[in-house]
Amino acid sequence: MTHRARYLLSTAACALVLGACNAAGNSASKPDTSASDAAAHQAHANYTRVINSNNTDSLMSMVTEDVVYMESGSKPYVGKAVVRPWIDGYFKAFHTTWDKPVDDFVVSGDVAYERYHYTSTDVPVAGGKPIVDTGWGFIVYRREADGVWRVARDAWGPDHPPVAAK
Repeated sequence: MTHRARYLLSTAACALVLGACNAAGNSASKPDTSASDAAAHQAHANYTRVINSNNTDSLMSMVTEDVVYMESGSKPYVGKAVVRPWIDGYFKAFHTTWDKPVDDFVVSGDVAYERYHYTSTDVPVAGGKPIVDTGWGFIVYRREADGVWRVARDAWGPDHPPVAAK
């Protein structure tokens, strides 16, 4: 074999090896995220379930320490220590049920964004007529160090003008 033939053969072999390494490197840099994406989507179902459980501890397990709740017409509730008493008061005043169909859900690494619409039914614990409301919402989920997707931000509001006080 001539020097030129050996050079071409070794160059071709190197190109094949580098190509294989590059292909392996590309697949390693783009891991399969389907399990993570499915877990993020499951966080929506879990969050709705714990809201409808009307159990403060269960709901608090689904939110981050720095959670922010942004209810239309109110100042934001910032942090678990502030959200907890608000949620506890809500659950003591009402038995609530939320239907929250997802309109859009995007997962990007350790963060997921959800746009939803809702119908909520709040039955006063002390008695009285149920209060039914409809509206929109936007949630940011974050996968935390323990691998669990939790609510970091939840903003919601009615899809109608405010009801005038009687």
